[in-house]
Amino acid sequence: MVNIPRKSIVLDKMRAGKRVLSFKLNFSCQNGPVIPALAGFDCLWICQEHVPTTDYSTMCAQINCARAYGMDTIVRVQKGCYSDYILPLEADAAGIMVPHLMSAAEARDIVRWTRYHPIGRRPLDGGNADGLYCRISPAEYTSFVNLNRMVIVQIEDPEPLAELDEICQVPGIDMIFFGPGDFSHSLGYVGELEHPEVERARRLIAETANKYGKFAGTVTGLDTMEQYYRMGYHFLNCGSDVGALNTYCDKIVSHFNNLQL
Repeated sequence: MVNIPRKSIVLDKMRAGKRVLSFKLNFSCQNGPVIPALAGFDCLWICQEHVPTTDYSTMCAQINCARAYGMDTIVRVQKGCYSDYILPLEADAAGIMVPHLMSAAEARDIVRWTRYHPIGRRPLDGGNADGLYCRISPAEYTSFVNLNRMVIVQIEDPEPLAELDEICQVPGIDMIFFGPGDFSHSLGYVGELEHPEVERARRLIAETANKYGKFAGTVTGLDTMEQYYRMGYHFLNCGSDVGALNTYCDKIVSHFNNLQL
């Protein structure tokens, strides 16, 4: 039997010039990935930055569930030490997303922590899911992971825009992800995702990422999905379990309240 690690659906699609669609999971249900996978999403976004119930055991279960149903996972990590960054990768997530990148120097540090030689100095284990539990050689493992796992950085503040060209040239960074919610908040336009200054940053990030051969990602709604893909974004997250449940519950309760009994 030949042991071959699982390639990334998202990376393969984007490298082939195709667009990718992701769904965000907030709840800690271990079977949460099943419905988005069956619906046809390419990727599940798991969050450890804001979601207190997504501990490592829950994260591993969600990654395994998504993989079983043919869907990638990206974990938005909590900012901390290198272990916080590499543990989702060891659990065989297709990639990690580091929030609130503030400089090119930080981007280089992230690469050093999360990429293997010759790109970085990520500590080597290989005895977890991403290394098939030591069933492939260290050389095969490190080479495969460098090529087939994503390192994504989020631009959510105005400060890193001054170094955007330099950030987009850092080897080992795959995607620049624009976070319009926090970006609008940082400017004092809380929640105004289409504010001219937010829109300017959205366009600038897509253009600069594409200029230097990086993928661009952001969040979208149904009304802006086509617009953002045409703008140059390759990866869009549309929807979440929280949003879906809110919409469905509101619809049912509204119908109930309007019954003429």
